[in-house]
Amino acid sequence: MKALVYLGPSHKALEERPKPALAAPSDAIVQITRTTICGTDLHILKGDVPACLPGRILGHEGVGIVEAVGAAVTAFKPGDRVLISCISACGKCDYCRKLMYSHCTTGGWILGNSIDGTQAEFVRIPHADTSLYPIPDGADEEALVMLSDILPTGFECGVLNGKVQPGSTVAIVGAGPIGLAALLTAQFYAPAEIIMIDLDSNRLDLAKGFGATTTINSADGRAVEAVMKQTDGIGVDTAIEAVGIPATFELCEEIVAPGGTIANIGVHGTKAALHLERLWDRNITIATRLVDTVSTPMLLKVLRSNKIDPKRLITHRFKLNQILEAYETFGHAAYTGALKVIIEA
Repeated sequence: MKALVYLGPSHKALEERPKPALAAPSDAIVQITRTTICGTDLHILKGDVPACLPGRILGHEGVGIVEAVGAAVTAFKPGDRVLISCISACGKCDYCRKLMYSHCTTGGWILGNSIDGTQAEFVRIPHADTSLYPIPDGADEEALVMLSDILPTGFECGVLNGKVQPGSTVAIVGAGPIGLAALLTAQFYAPAEIIMIDLDSNRLDLAKGFGATTTINSADGRAVEAVMKQTDGIGVDTAIEAVGIPATFELCEEIVAPGGTIANIGVHGTKAALHLERLWDRNITIATRLVDTVSTPMLLKVLRSNKIDPKRLITHRFKLNQILEAYETFGHAAYTGALKVIIEA
């Protein structure tokens, strides 16, 4: 089968690989129909995720058709159309019983990280009964790909961890796909104001159309001043970091109001300064999280009721044999205007 393989920092290739086989009774083999590229894949290619070793097939998002199941799989059968969760969960360990599926002792974020992932024609899914979701009849597969990772990530790591509430003030730093997913799902809670901050004017224009009440281009280095002006010198109740670099996390530290919450979503590969000399007396909460996908069933219902349209995040479409071009497009979003790319296997 064809697969996109990580060969070490800054190196990748589309290669022929053996088709995966069942390795445990709880496994399923899924034929991928659509997948995508995540910002985390770019972090892997930068060398920010040392757990991912050269030779790994990348990707942790997608939809497909079940080809085979192990003897212990009871919820799915060959021919079923399924949504693949970016998090694999056994459902039995101490972390899973706490609904912290991201820390499952035999799962978590393993696809495209410690085991081969979804940017291929086929993928092996461990713990299939609790790591796949049936696709409802008539559902749009492209929209569902957004539920593999970015929508639950933006919602759980940003909105829920950020304690967004009705009437609150929210700033989202980073108008990429994850930041925009946080923007879409923050509106479930009717905050009074959602401020979107980014360097890219085109993405900020999109954010306006997605529901941002205010946009701030931080290219001039005066984002803090602009936020303070917008909030009468108070700052924001929730500052969501959706980039993963020190400058954006430290920006969140500067704009959060007393009693507020900094919710980190970004994947950080280098240390960021924690300015306790400014924050020690301000009743600040700093929340970190890897998505657990506990919200996926709810988001599936929201999608089916047409209360949210994640297809708005899709800007480009490619075939699997064009995946290197897709990476170039996604990785140079400032020039291409890319948000999410769909790759059809």
